[in-house]
Amino acid sequence: MIIFDKLWIEMEKKGISTYALREKSGIDSKTIRRLRSNENIETKTLNKLCSVLNCRLEDIAEYVED
Repeated sequence: MIIFDKLWIEMEKKGISTYALREKSGIDSKTIRRLRSNENIETKTLNKLCSVLNCRLEDIAEYVED
């Protein structure tokens, strides 16, 4: 299972709110809810997140066994 706990830590570290993330990346609130619930996300969304946060994928997502 892929979890996004690191995403919220990275956002806090960089001072980016959920609202700012949505505005800068074009990600909608439904996708933010999916991220919070660790649901499936498209790779293009991951690309947008990494671009806005100027980070690597492993900085915002982590694989854990079910």
